[in-house]
Amino acid sequence: MPELTIRPATPEDLGLIRKLIAELALYEKLENEVVVTESLLHEYLFVQSIARCVLAYEADEPVGFALWFYNYSTFIGKKGLYLEDLFVRPAFRQKGYGKKLLLHLVSIAVAEDCGRMEWSVLNWNTPAIDFYNSLGAVPMEEWTLYRLSSQTMRKLCS
Repeated sequence: MPELTIRPATPEDLGLIRKLIAELALYEKLENEVVVTESLLHEYLFVQSIARCVLAYEADEPVGFALWFYNYSTFIGKKGLYLEDLFVRPAFRQKGYGKKLLLHLVSIAVAEDCGRMEWSVLNWNTPAIDFYNSLGAVPMEEWTLYRLSSQTMRKLCS
């Protein structure tokens, strides 16, 4: 089996990152919500460095990506790594690549002394839920994720 390589994304990868985000959105049945542009990705990944991204390759073929940012826990008193997206293209699944991507981020979190690592998963995505459970991750069932859209935030400020 070809070896998986994982490397940090560069500005030259913006088109690929945008394409992988669109593929993830299609898988999650959220393709109508994708409005990100290469320009926005450039701004937040490489200018402001708000988020970070790695790409996974089998030989020269891009197979997936992981994108994360840092949050902060007042209880722990440390930053945490929040995994926003992890995606492996369907043709490359069942090869352990998702696990390698996730463990790559775990090693970053450990090296950077993060207090924890968190992410969200869609309730219907049982393959992902089973995978996360197999690693020892636990769902935070007592917490409910809330979201304000940019439109709602603007209304609140007016």
